[in-house]
Amino acid sequence: MAAAAAAAASPTVTQRDQWMVESQVFQIYQLFATIPHNAQTLMLELQRDNHMEFLSKGLRHLSSSFCVLDSNRPWLCYWIFHSIALLGESVDDELEDDAIDFLNRCQDPNGGYAGGPGQMPHIATTYAAVNTLITLGGQKSLASINRDKLYGFLRRMKQPNGGFRMHDEGEIDVRACYTAISVASVLNILDDDLMQNVGDYILSCQTYEGGIAGEPGSEAHGGYTFCGLATMILIGKVNRLDLPRLVDWVVHRQGKECGFQGRTNKLVDGCYSFWQGGAVALLQRLYPIIDNQIEGTSQIFTVTDVSGEKGSLDETSSHAASHGRHEGTRESCSSDFKSIGYNFINEWRAQKPLFHTIALQQYILLCAQEQEGGLRDKPGKRRDHYHTCYCLSGLSLCQYSWSKHPDSPPLPNLVLGPYSNLLEPIHPLYNVVLERYREAHELFFAES
Repeated sequence: MAAAAAAAASPTVTQRDQWMVESQVFQIYQLFATIPHNAQTLMLELQRDNHMEFLSKGLRHLSSSFCVLDSNRPWLCYWIFHSIALLGESVDDELEDDAIDFLNRCQDPNGGYAGGPGQMPHIATTYAAVNTLITLGGQKSLASINRDKLYGFLRRMKQPNGGFRMHDEGEIDVRACYTAISVASVLNILDDDLMQNVGDYILSCQTYEGGIAGEPGSEAHGGYTFCGLATMILIGKVNRLDLPRLVDWVVHRQGKECGFQGRTNKLVDGCYSFWQGGAVALLQRLYPIIDNQIEGTSQIFTVTDVSGEKGSLDETSSHAASHGRHEGTRESCSSDFKSIGYNFINEWRAQKPLFHTIALQQYILLCAQEQEGGLRDKPGKRRDHYHTCYCLSGLSLCQYSWSKHPDSPPLPNLVLGPYSNLLEPIHPLYNVVLERYREAHELFFAES
C-alpha cells in the first residue's frame, strides 16, 4: 500500500515538464511586474529591426544544419517572407526575383510545387509556394503560377472519401484538405469536383472533445482544428461541424501561461498563437451559426454578444442548412462558394473575442520573443523561422480582434506595448497579409 501511495504521489514526466515551463514563464512575468514602467515598455516592444535582420539573413544564407529541411524550402520562403510582410517591410528587388525564380524551379511540369527543384510535387509545399508568391505580389510573381497544371495536380491527389493525398501514394489527412482547398480557393480554381465529399471527411475527424484530428480516430489537435475549420468555411459547410463543442475545446487551450497549447494536457507553444488563435478568430465571425446550433440543441453552452445581423454569412458559409446535408453521394454546392473567402473578410461582423487577446500578446512579446531577433516556442527554446511566422501571425490576429473591419486600425489600448508594435492585418483563412490577398484576388478573379 505504501509503495502504491508513493508511486501515485510521484509526478509524471509530463507534470514535471509543465511545472518547469510554468516556473520559467512566471519568473518572466514576475520580473516584468517589478520593474519600472519605462523598463516594462522596453520589454514589451516588438524588436522590429532585430527581427528583420534575423529574417533577411535567413533568406541569404542558412547553416549546414538546415539540410534536414531540404524538402521544405518553399516553407522557409513562406515563413520568412510572410513574417517580413507582417512587419510591413520588404526586401530588395533582386532578392524577390531570386525567390520567384527559385519557386518556379520547384514547380513541377505536371502541376504543383515540390520541396525543391527536381523533387516530387507535394500539396503542403504547393500551399507554401503559392502563399509566398502571393505575399511577394506583382505581375511576375502571380503570373508564374500555372493554375491549369496545378488544378490537374489537385485533382490527381483527390480521393473518393473526400480527402486529399499529400503527394503520390502519400498520407491522407486534414492538413492535405486545407492546403489543397486553400490554394484552389485563393487561385480561383475551386470547383465541385475538388469539394466533393470533403465535408464528410472533415466531419469524420471532429472528436468527442470538439476539436479536429488529423485523421479519423486520432486526437484533437490545434493545427488540424484550424485546417479543418478553415476548410469547412471555404467550401460552405461549416454549419455541419459541432461548433459549440469546437469553441469549448479551443478556448480552453489557452492556459495559465497566457499562450495556447496544441492539445489537451500538452505544453504551451508559441506557434499555436496562430493555429488556435486563428481558429478562434474564425469562430468569432460565426456567431450567427453557433447561436443557431445552440438554440437547436439541449447542450449547455453560452455565447454572449451575438449580433442580431445574420445576413450574408449565413448564406455563404452555411448555405447547406437550407439544402440538406448532402444529396446522394455528392455534397450540395452553393453557386457563390467561390466568393466565400472574399466575403468572409469583407462582411465582417465585429464581436467580442472568445479568448484573452491581451494575455496572448503578453506571452508572445515577453516569452516567445527573443530580443536579438526571431521568436520561439517557449522560454528555453531557440528561435526559428517557423515560430517567428506563426507567433507574428497570432500577434496580428490579437491586435485586430476587436476591429469592426479587419484592416481598421485598432484602438491603442488593444495593442499591448507601444503602438509601433502594430502589425499588418492578415486574411485569417489563408494567413497572408490582407493587402497582398486583395491584389491576388483582383487578378485571379478578373481572369475567370
